[in-house]
Amino acid sequence: MPTLCFSVGMVVEIFNKTGIFMLQTFLKTALRNLLKNKKHALLNVLGLSVALAACIIVFLVIRYETSYDKHLKNYKNIYEVVTKDIDESGENYTVGIPFPAIKFLRQDFPQYQFAQIMVNYGGQVTARAEGQPVGKKFYERTGTFYAEPAAAKMFELKFLSGDEKVLDDVNSVALSQSTAEKYFGNWKDAVGKRINTDNAQYDLQVAAIFEDVPENSDFPFKIISSYKGFETHNEAGWPLDDWGANSSNHQIYMVIPPGANTATFEQYLTQFEKKYNKNNIDAKRTHFLQPLSNIHFDDRLSNNGQHITTKRSLYTLAFVGLLVILMACINFINLSTALAVTRSKEVGIRKVMGSSRTQLRVQVFFETALVVGSAACIALIISYIALPYVKNVFAAQGKLNLFTIDSLLFLLVITLVTIFLSGVYPAFIMGKFKPVEAIKNKINTSRVGSISLRRALVVLQFAFSQIFIIATVIAVSQMNFIRNADLGFTKEAILTIQMNADSVTRSRLNAFKDELLKRNDVKQVSFSFDAPSSQNSWASNFAFDKMEDKKFSVNLKMADENYIKTYDLKLAAGRFYNMSDTAREYVVNETLVKKCGFNNPKDALGKMLRLGGRRPMEVVGVVKDFKQQSLREAVLPIAIYPSKRWYQTAGIKLSTNNLVKSNTEIQQLWDKTFPEYVYQSSFLDDNINEYYQQEQRLSLMYKIYAALAIFISCLGLYGLISFMVVQKTKEVGIRKVLGASVQSIMYLFSKEFTVLIAIAFVLAAPAAWYLMHSWLKDFAYRIEIGAGVFAIAIAVSVIIAWITVGYKSLRAALANPVKSLRTE
Repeated sequence: MPTLCFSVGMVVEIFNKTGIFMLQTFLKTALRNLLKNKKHALLNVLGLSVALAACIIVFLVIRYETSYDKHLKNYKNIYEVVTKDIDESGENYTVGIPFPAIKFLRQDFPQYQFAQIMVNYGGQVTARAEGQPVGKKFYERTGTFYAEPAAAKMFELKFLSGDEKVLDDVNSVALSQSTAEKYFGNWKDAVGKRINTDNAQYDLQVAAIFEDVPENSDFPFKIISSYKGFETHNEAGWPLDDWGANSSNHQIYMVIPPGANTATFEQYLTQFEKKYNKNNIDAKRTHFLQPLSNIHFDDRLSNNGQHITTKRSLYTLAFVGLLVILMACINFINLSTALAVTRSKEVGIRKVMGSSRTQLRVQVFFETALVVGSAACIALIISYIALPYVKNVFAAQGKLNLFTIDSLLFLLVITLVTIFLSGVYPAFIMGKFKPVEAIKNKINTSRVGSISLRRALVVLQFAFSQIFIIATVIAVSQMNFIRNADLGFTKEAILTIQMNADSVTRSRLNAFKDELLKRNDVKQVSFSFDAPSSQNSWASNFAFDKMEDKKFSVNLKMADENYIKTYDLKLAAGRFYNMSDTAREYVVNETLVKKCGFNNPKDALGKMLRLGGRRPMEVVGVVKDFKQQSLREAVLPIAIYPSKRWYQTAGIKLSTNNLVKSNTEIQQLWDKTFPEYVYQSSFLDDNINEYYQQEQRLSLMYKIYAALAIFISCLGLYGLISFMVVQKTKEVGIRKVLGASVQSIMYLFSKEFTVLIAIAFVLAAPAAWYLMHSWLKDFAYRIEIGAGVFAIAIAVSVIIAWITVGYKSLRAALANPVKSLRTE
């Protein structure tokens, strides 16, 4: 704000002294000078327009990502009760909380409003009119919930028909407006119709319609049915009375009024399970409050919108935008000061004719304002064209509206700041010119220490560029490492199909499998709760052999006997269990064995494992560790066992290069075997790649901004070499007359820039190492930052600098020395 007041105050002062006529004169002179130096003006406009467009896009993305759920009036007072499991390896977090918890929370804190929801991750929906035997089939990946009426009030659903009381009725359902229109054409016609979710044994009657939840929300409610209905029917057999089982599907939210002491409740949560869960007396599991305002940014926990943007990535994005605009301002200063020396005679004459320093400086600000203003207009156009691509790059799900008051106000502010930053130094330099020296072209610009400010600015520019280059190389290398890492199982050519875990599906699984195995392109088929790597999380307490319950949880994988062959899991000891529809034997992973104190996997064979309240069963095999989540997380303890009622994923190992054709033909087989169900398939490697969307976006962002930084740095180099060529015109002429070669003259110019780049590298290398080392620490499995990364950065910088400098210095070396010697 002081900078804006300074520049605006200067204009007001001149206006008061000279009036509108002088301002018109400034404007005409500025236009004339810009047209006279078209090349410099074009370079400045080009660099600034790209930088301003980058800043606008950064602003739009940050504004959108920080707007999640702010439409809720109680935004600052809503909290989620989440879980922290503590074991020897550290802390593990989940949004899930055991089912029995809600009873005691309400009992101990009746003054607070609680609401529990149960998330249904993906499933089929059949919509039909009353009495209609066959309806339309749909598949919803997100947005299906069981909820209490309190949840509808807490998240401020706006009902077009009915109200939140329908969620007390176990046979009723509420639909969002767009969902109702998708199912029934007109939302008004939807009331009274019926839907069936996951091919349940009962239908739900549509009793309420609510307005669509804004896109910038982590609660994408589409279908909400009664939580009481979930408890009443519970066809999937969720362990509603088991403290040991904890699923991320079951979530509890609460409202804490303003002024209430959250610290008291936080302290209560730390002792909550120790008080009520008798199997958790050593407090290996605890809970804490997660503010709604932080749900969108905390990557320790998932959210229902399945889109997390960390605050760290937003800070990085803002920092990158700031660096780009600073580089553009530096580039403007370099080009302007290079041009200022050639305009010294003009400045001298103006001073002799009576122009004051202030008038000359305002003249420079007018020229700067014209350039930056033109760049701002072009930046708006660039931003508008780039927005569709930006939504994909930054995963901004909603609209990034460019033409809003705050967007245009941001552009105005950043434009004024850029005018000041870009214009203040050239204005200061030109105002300092002494008339006699200026008329004689004997200007020697000031220096900062022993290095000119322009050289210092070029060093700064290339330091920024090299930070971007190093960051890009490291990010790309880490992503390549992730893509090629040994996950402990096969992910290529594995087709996964989402199934309903109901009795109808179970009765046809064997027939479906037999038909699949008749195909030449199918090698193996397995049915399971999920693939070896998935975003599902189901943990349980357990006891191993005759030991007491361990101080960590075990992750559960329910799968048939073909699981090991389909996904190519490797045995470390023993065997995989035999065919069975229910659990009789367990297979565990190496991490579980090690955490239980066995150095040799064979020592765990024959021991008894008890999960939660189940009966103990024998461990018959140990599989080598496989990565069941992203490479950010370390491998967790896993127990695998058969349980047919939980199978909701079919894994099909294919032996063909034509995966699309195989998928199409398998869909035809599915439709014949399961005509009641929607076919929903994906390839396992694609599913795994989705874990790293944020990193992939970050990697792409680094590439884009590294290219911008290099481009702007080249413009800055061009400005400095232009200045040097003007300053050394006579020297070059003398050298040529004395026999200097073209190569030696080019070396005269390029050696200085090589030194500047080396200085920039010394500044950039440690900064880039620190930033990227911090980023890599988010991954349990990561690359090492080697010397090759830094060698690439300095090599790219030197090559680009030589190309840029070489063009201008070659023209100077080939110039006629006679004309050079006539230069005054």
